[in-house]
Amino acid sequence: MSETGNSAAVELSAWQRDWLRDVDAYAIRHPGETETVERFRDFMRRHADAAARELAQGHLTGAAWLVSGDGARVLLTHHRKLQRWLQLGGHADGDTDLVAVALREAEEESGLRDLAIEREIFDLDRHWIPDHRDVPGHWHYDLRYVVRCCSGEQFAVSEESLALAWRDIAAMVGSADYDESLQRMARKWLARGLR
Repeated sequence: MSETGNSAAVELSAWQRDWLRDVDAYAIRHPGETETVERFRDFMRRHADAAARELAQGHLTGAAWLVSGDGARVLLTHHRKLQRWLQLGGHADGDTDLVAVALREAEEESGLRDLAIEREIFDLDRHWIPDHRDVPGHWHYDLRYVVRCCSGEQFAVSEESLALAWRDIAAMVGSADYDESLQRMARKWLARGLR
């Protein structure tokens, strides 16, 4: 039986094949994240429209682990709707190039322009978004990419944020101020030894 629950072979779109290739490469780099990887694979195989916000049960999102030029700090947003410190990022709105989505979101949410993005997935995270106004609760399948600030670090707070702040990455690990997702990315970044 196929992953869709029937015996018919499912024809994947070109972007589904690209997504799955990138997720497979991520799985090799992070063998301890099998459950998360399988959730992403299943979701991506079942939904050619996975990047569309209109997909009610959930959708792909693109996010940026936006690090300072020296690699010691990350720019976080105090998210207006979710009332938590998070990485920058947001909806793909149908754009199947999640790398471009992550870079666009980093620029829009920070006001920074001289940014460079790594094309390989840095982190995968599936998290629940609660009901908000007329939008029912749903899953975000978040593909996260490293984005480097290449020059000035003076940001501008967008209307999606209550605040932005550069935070020391090493100090995030073990801190109750940050959820497990942010701490996991901090550990991954520090393990790379890039400063």
